[in-house]
Amino acid sequence: MGCAAHTTLDVAGNYTTLELKVNFIRPIFESTGVVRAEGQVVHAGRRTASAEGRLVDEAGKLYAHGSTTCIIL
Repeated sequence: MGCAAHTTLDVAGNYTTLELKVNFIRPIFESTGVVRAEGQVVHAGRRTASAEGRLVDEAGKLYAHGSTTCIIL
């Protein structure tokens, strides 16, 4: 989620996490296979950016989801 927010910044831009919330839906085992992290920017302003994220397997099954608010320094 932080990486998604980072994509909205200039090359010299910095940020840090202001708030973070994660919901764990089911456990991930070695037998789960490849898990993909997806992040999407919800809002990108002058002082804050917020994003959502999901962890899904190859079949699209959800393992975790969350949101973050980052403060732009």
